[in-house]
Amino acid sequence: MAADQTLRFKEPEPRIHPTADLKSCRLGRYSSVGERVVLREVSLGDFSYFERHAEAIYAAIGKFCSIAANTRINALEHPMERLTTHKVSYRPNEYFRYLGVDQAFRARRQARQVVIGNDVWIGHGAVILPGVSIGNGAVIGANAVVRRDVPAYAIVAGVPGRIVRYRFAEPVRAAIEALRWWDWPLERLADAVPDMQNLPIEEFLARWSG
Repeated sequence: MAADQTLRFKEPEPRIHPTADLKSCRLGRYSSVGERVVLREVSLGDFSYFERHAEAIYAAIGKFCSIAANTRINALEHPMERLTTHKVSYRPNEYFRYLGVDQAFRARRQARQVVIGNDVWIGHGAVILPGVSIGNGAVIGANAVVRRDVPAYAIVAGVPGRIVRYRFAEPVRAAIEALRWWDWPLERLADAVPDMQNLPIEEFLARWSG
């Protein structure tokens, strides 16, 4: 990268608040993890960020995702089919010696990964249940509980979460998917920001497609 371009961009290292608690995570360039966020086995794409007090486990999160405070991604599952739903049956090591973590139950949880696309906005206090996939550009409303897959560019709200509408008409959605702007190099992305700010979406797509 040329020297003048290097000066144009800030350092790409992820920013992690000192109170955040991460284990077995992968963080992309320019990503950010806020105050008292707890992440376990999460991959977070470039430019994506978690606001304060959010939690996620067993999740793959794309680029440019905005995840608000107090959200929960892949909310904890308990074994309702057992005698008890309490963790004494799957984490007995917290109470007794010589009894380890139930690895089969852990594997079951890991298999129900949450997958979140690019440019997804998850509102304050939203809960994403195990195994859910959320498409590119979707919006999850504040305090929604999402238990089913969400199509790209859908706006979901309520308990349980339901599609309210789509952000754009189908031809615009298709054009954005084809554009894949989230994979652009930094130089092209930076050049496009003023047009993101000022052009109607159709004009932006016409100018930057191809």
